[in-house]
Amino acid sequence: MDINDSIRILMRKINSVLDNGVHSAWLYGSVALDDFRLGWSDIDVIVFAEGKITHDEAKELVSLRQKLSAQYPSEPYFGLFEGVIVSLSEFKKGEYTGLVYWGTSGQRITNRFALDAFSRYELSESGILLLGNADRSLFVPPSRSELVDAVRAHYEGIRRCAVNTDESLYSCGWLLDIARCLFTLRHNRVISKTQAGEWALKKGLFPDEAVLKKTLEIRRSPLEYKNRGDIKAWLCGLGPVVQAYADVLEAELAFA
Repeated sequence: MDINDSIRILMRKINSVLDNGVHSAWLYGSVALDDFRLGWSDIDVIVFAEGKITHDEAKELVSLRQKLSAQYPSEPYFGLFEGVIVSLSEFKKGEYTGLVYWGTSGQRITNRFALDAFSRYELSESGILLLGNADRSLFVPPSRSELVDAVRAHYEGIRRCAVNTDESLYSCGWLLDIARCLFTLRHNRVISKTQAGEWALKKGLFPDEAVLKKTLEIRRSPLEYKNRGDIKAWLCGLGPVVQAYADVLEAELAFA
């Protein structure tokens, strides 16, 4: 079984749980941008239910990732799905009575949801229809000001959360996030993190290019690096470098 088999199994299961079925289901993020790396990337989806999601349906769907992981213990993909399962009518109104949210930190039934500008751009430009109605007009492309605001939010998160880093590969991932933000500010587009890192390296945007080169090496083959002791020690010391890269983004934002 590969990632595509896992996606098909998940979609069939969601469609069977929802009494009124699925209006449409979309894939976006690293998989849609041909930048998925097992050991690093998530699988981002948004699923629109044809009718209102009942409490019983939501209860069954909220733990679906774990159930499928248990059913297929040799498959690594089911736990990587992130996104929402939401009523189409509620999505159009922007008012929610109960949707299923899957995230890195867990899952829950909630009445709050908003697609950020980066996700809206990806869905409107490169989202892949997995099931149902190919109505891409559901996704309103972000304006320039919305993209700038999204970059600024990323920047503030980096200043707040990445002063100190740990042994997770996401510690060097901050550098790719910064590169992608810079690309978006300059070109008003959203590209994959690997593409953005390669672009920034060619442009010579950062003071310590060796760190970005090493990050790109890890990004291309994360399973080869994630359990190495030397890499874990290196990741734990990246805080000052991430902040130095953030200085470059801060200067760019000043002219956005």
